[in-house]
Amino acid sequence: MRLNLHRYSSILLLLLIPIFLIPASCKRKGERDNAVSAGAEQERVPEGNLKKITVYPYWVTTCQFAGYYVGKEMGIFRKHGIDLNILEYKPFITTNDIIKQKQADFAILWLVNAIQLRSSGINIVNIAQFSTRSSLMLLAKKSSGIKKIEDLNGKRAGIWDGYELQPRALFAKYKLNTRIVSIGNTNNLFLQGGVDVINANWFDEYHAIINSGYNEDELVPFFFADYGLNFLEDGVYCLEEKLKEDPVICVEFVKASIESWEYALNHPDESVEIILKYQRLQKMAANSSHQHWMIDRYKDLYLPAGKTTLNMKLSEKDYMSNARILLDSRQITHIPDFKRFFIPYTTLLHPSTEK
Repeated sequence: MRLNLHRYSSILLLLLIPIFLIPASCKRKGERDNAVSAGAEQERVPEGNLKKITVYPYWVTTCQFAGYYVGKEMGIFRKHGIDLNILEYKPFITTNDIIKQKQADFAILWLVNAIQLRSSGINIVNIAQFSTRSSLMLLAKKSSGIKKIEDLNGKRAGIWDGYELQPRALFAKYKLNTRIVSIGNTNNLFLQGGVDVINANWFDEYHAIINSGYNEDELVPFFFADYGLNFLEDGVYCLEEKLKEDPVICVEFVKASIESWEYALNHPDESVEIILKYQRLQKMAANSSHQHWMIDRYKDLYLPAGKTTLNMKLSEKDYMSNARILLDSRQITHIPDFKRFFIPYTTLLHPSTEK
């Protein structure tokens, strides 16, 4: 994920909500509000003791960042002493700008972006790594005859502008002569046959293409993670000076984020309701079906079968793999020290704790 993002697949599906569902929906919302109020009264930090904290998600408001919006709405961050402000995404303002100008206390970043920042001299650190598997894929139509990775040789790949690093590394690894065609924030070129494959996130564009009239068995996905290119996504980052200035709030922010994400993933209907509320306030196209798909895929990514707790650790193996690709492609001049880059939130108040 590049620091200046120029893509988002807007899905304009008109949803008809039967009138008989409205009372049930209102009841569910009322029950939720009552439950939240009761719990908040018991544990909430007094208003005067709350710290104003800003977090910057790198993209528009969707269930991709559900944990933060749900936690804010449900009072979870307030319970941890935080008055949370979620900085709204603005075109042409990059995460790089936000961090350099210290407009946010915390940022949600892809690993490669953070490594680039650290290599450039910005002392950013990872204190929690939710993502352990990249959701990004290349997607082909089965009717194109593409069945395996080698079949991409000689084909045209539609790639979002600024996202070329991962595909180029894949094509080089398998010695494929695949032509990259820059595309904007639409799947139209792929749908109309202008390119043979397109990059897509499992939680987003893949679903948009299905909604364009394709069944899943008519599509062939190639997940980058399955080919040794696991570019980890959403980690929690802040500047080193924030850790030194207020380690307690860093710990509380991560704890609140974990609690919020766990609630969001286990209460998808409420999560979607909250995200749709924010989307409408921000004059965005709000689509319940797409947001439900998104929160379900995030549960698959964050809590895959057999897991009951969220991951918080950054693997040194994944770190070095991502960093070497950046170094080989001359995106960075050196690989930052992993032990200074990843400082787990669990060690902030007890520095002697083993990472």
